[in-house]
Amino acid sequence: MSDINNSSIPKQIKLDATFPSVLENEHNTNASNNDVHEFKFSNELSLETIRQIQQEFCKERNWDQYHSPRNILLALVGEVGELSEIFQWKGEVKEGLPDFSKKEKDHVGQEMSDVLIYLIRMADRCKIDLSTAVTDKIKQNKLKYPADKVFGKSEKYTEYD
Repeated sequence: MSDINNSSIPKQIKLDATFPSVLENEHNTNASNNDVHEFKFSNELSLETIRQIQQEFCKERNWDQYHSPRNILLALVGEVGELSEIFQWKGEVKEGLPDFSKKEKDHVGQEMSDVLIYLIRMADRCKIDLSTAVTDKIKQNKLKYPADKVFGKSEKYTEYD
């Protein structure tokens, strides 16, 4: 492995480590809808750490040659389709997925992970700082959708002018 393992990635993250599953994470226990605890992501990985891990993973396999922005986008769309299949024909799904089995929730977590990994990989290959882009987009959305005008409404921002 290259020196990215030793210098850039936080010491607690090992590229060959098995990360805890979504359901094993202390913040993501099988909480019921009556749970008073607020859901939070763990702080195990940053977008940058995921980018570095995926970059190293692809480099070790000589896959950069295949990872044009277009190819990554098509793979991303495919993964979104796989995530959609899990929800297909389920009807309305409740927050927290209380009617899903552990196996189904694990599957959702795996497919969401694939989507996130490809999204971060695409941002890397396009040289887009995703954290900055998200921050900028949230600022734009606050201007487009001022809380005092849109509270409790779902129309597009053009309907509020």
